[in-house]
Amino acid sequence: MNTTLCENIDWVGYVDWNVRDFHSYDTEHGATYNAYLIRDEKIALIDAVKAPYGENLLRNVSALCDPAKVDYVVCNHAEPDHSGAMPDVLRAMPNAALVCDKKCAEALAEHYDAAHWKRRIVSTGDAVSLGKRSLQFVETPMVHWPESMFTYVPEEKLLFSMDAFGQHLATSERFDDETALCTVMEEAKAYYANIIMPFGKSVRACLERIAGLEVEMIAPSHGVIWRSHPAKILAAYRNWMEHRPRPKVLVIYDSMWESTGAMAEALRDGAAVAGVQAKLISIRRSNLTRIATDVLDAAAIAFGSATLNHGMMPMAAATLSYLEGLRPRGKAALAFGSYGWGRGGAEGVDKQLRAIGWDILREPIVSKYRPTPAILDECRQAGRTLAEKARVLAAGRAAAAQVCLDP
Repeated sequence: MNTTLCENIDWVGYVDWNVRDFHSYDTEHGATYNAYLIRDEKIALIDAVKAPYGENLLRNVSALCDPAKVDYVVCNHAEPDHSGAMPDVLRAMPNAALVCDKKCAEALAEHYDAAHWKRRIVSTGDAVSLGKRSLQFVETPMVHWPESMFTYVPEEKLLFSMDAFGQHLATSERFDDETALCTVMEEAKAYYANIIMPFGKSVRACLERIAGLEVEMIAPSHGVIWRSHPAKILAAYRNWMEHRPRPKVLVIYDSMWESTGAMAEALRDGAAVAGVQAKLISIRRSNLTRIATDVLDAAAIAFGSATLNHGMMPMAAATLSYLEGLRPRGKAALAFGSYGWGRGGAEGVDKQLRAIGWDILREPIVSKYRPTPAILDECRQAGRTLAEKARVLAAGRAAAAQVCLDP
C-alpha cells in the first residue's frame, strides 16, 4: 500500500474494514480514520484516530520516526473518531505540543483529561514553521462541528481538510487515482448528504476562505486522498452546497399490504413516461443513508405511507424525521398513501413534508384499501406533474448557476 503523499509526508491512519454503523450512517463499505505525519526539521502529526486504533497509528508513526521526537500534534476536529486516541498519542509523544483552535481545545477538555497537555492555540492566518515547510491554519466552523479547522502546507499545495471532502470507504489504496472514481464520488456524495448537507452556508464560507489557496492535493480525514481530481470534488461541493437538482423524481414509500406500493409504482411510471430519471425506493428495502444520498440531487419527490394506528408507518416517520434534520432545500413534493378503517398516514406525510419546507404540489393522494383504476390514473398523472416540475427546477437552478459564473 502506497502511503506517501509527497517526500516525507505520509498517511499513518487506520482502515476500518468492518465498521457498518457510524452513528446511524450505514457504512456498508467500511471507513478510514486518516492521520498524516510530516517529517522536516520539526515533525508534525496531523490528527489522530478513533480510540481503539491508537496503537495502530503509533505503530505506523514508529516505522517512520521516534514518536518522542514529534514536535506538534495538530487536531483539526475534536470528534472522537479523530481525537479518541489523542490521550495515548500525547503520552507516546511527550515533547509534542497540541496545536488546535480555541474551540477545539475547549471541546477536547470536555472529552478527555487534558489539563496537562501542552497546547498551542491557533486561529485563521496563523502559521507554524517546520523548516522547509510550514503549516497554515484556516478555521472552518460548522463544517461540521464548531471547532473544525483546515491545515494547509503551502510549499506542497496540500490541504488537510478534516471531514470536508471525505468518504466512508475502506480500501487498500490511499489515493483517488488508485480507486474507481465513480465509487469515490458516490461515497463522497453520500458523506456530504448525510453529514455536511445541513451546513450549506458554512460550506460556502469555507470554500470562500480557501479560494485563494493553491490546492493540488486534498487529504481528508476519511477515505481516499484527492491527488488527481481535487477540482472535481471542489466542483461537486459547490453544486451540493447550492442544492442544484437534477431532473430526477424519487418515489419513496412504505407499504403494508402493497396498496401504497401499487400507488408508488403508478407514480413512478407516470414520471418515467415524462422522460426524466424516476426511481422507486421502498424504505424498508433501503436505508436512511442511501435515501438521503438520493434526495440530495433530486428535484421532485413523492413520499407515501400506509396508515398504521392513525399515523404513518414507523420507518416512514423515521425517514422524514431524518430528512428534516438534514434540511435538503428546493424540492417539489407530494404525499400519498392508503388507509383502511382509519385515515392518517398520507396526511401525516403531508404535514411532515410541509415542515421540511418543500414546495407541496397538491393535497395528498389517498386510497381506501386497494387503489381503484381511477386512483392509479391519478397517481400516473401526478407522476407526470412531478416530472415536469423536476425539469423546470433543474433548468432554473442550472441557469442561475450560469449567471453566477458569467462575468
